[in-house]
Amino acid sequence: MKGFGFIQRDDGQPDAFVHISAVERAGLSTLNEGDRLSFELEVDRRGKHAAVNLQPIG
Repeated sequence: MKGFGFIQRDDGQPDAFVHISAVERAGLSTLNEGDRLSFELEVDRRGKHAAVNLQPIG
């Protein structure tokens, strides 16, 4: 609903920011808690990690 959120990473590192545009580029309309995804991390100019190239797992 907000147009952004966070993805919990399996490697124990801080959550990755995800924007609705990355979700839509993956062909998804929404993400729900518990959805499993593979993704790449992109570091923005502030040093924050954003999830890109999302793909559903399973």
